Amino acid sequence: MIVCHRHRFIFVTTRKTAGAAVEAALARICSGDDIVTGTTNGPVEAGHNDSIALARYRPRDWLKLMTFGERARLDRHLSAAAIRDLVGAEVWRDYFKFCVERDPWDKAVAVYRTHARRGPVPPIAEFLAAAKPATLSNFDLYTMGDALAVDRVIRYEHLDAELDAVGHLLDLPIELRLLPDPARAPDARYADTLGTAGRAVVDAACRREIEMFGYAFRETTPEDR
Repeated sequence: MIVCHRHRFIFVTTRKTAGAAVEAALARICSGDDIVTGTTNGPVEAGHNDSIALARYRPRDWLKLMTFGERARLDRHLSAAAIRDLVGAEVWRDYFKFCVERDPWDKAVAVYRTHARRGPVPPIAEFLAAAKPATLSNFDLYTMGDALAVDRVIRYEHLDAELDAVGHLLDLPIELRLLPDPARAPDARYADTLGTAGRAVVDAACRREIEMFGYAFRETTPEDR
């Protein structure tokens, strides 16, 4: 998550949508007054101004502070509602807010493959059925009461072009171009990986974004097999 006061924008970081890479690109134009959340496994290794105020501490945050002397930090994947509470209604209203969304079936396969690289996993349908809703769906991050809460939702499938459009809209001093990464290429054959059972899980978990953005499941044709 990034709140850039200099250029008056808020980036809501969604899951499995090149969020860390987009954060890294945007962080280059942020100043010391801005909020940039960090990550331990991506290009933005350390955030700034991302410490949680003591008044907002939960018991586990106090325990971490007293035990390890570490301040609690903001979650990279704060929801739109949580960010509005953090920055205030006026900033939320006046700043340009955007995020990235991805074909839900393609995203589900990417989530599964990420976990598979870390160690043994059950078959994909079983894995997805046991996954937390937030693992599969980003919808609650960029909506409030099922209504869109951001000004623009960039489609992952056209990431570079739409980031470039946002950069021009905000008159940013840099080009928002991400370094090439083969892992970001959409999986044209995700139907084979998901199967009928896996697809059904994603259909149910991501029903709202499928309807809102008109996503359509891409069947694998015989000639593509």
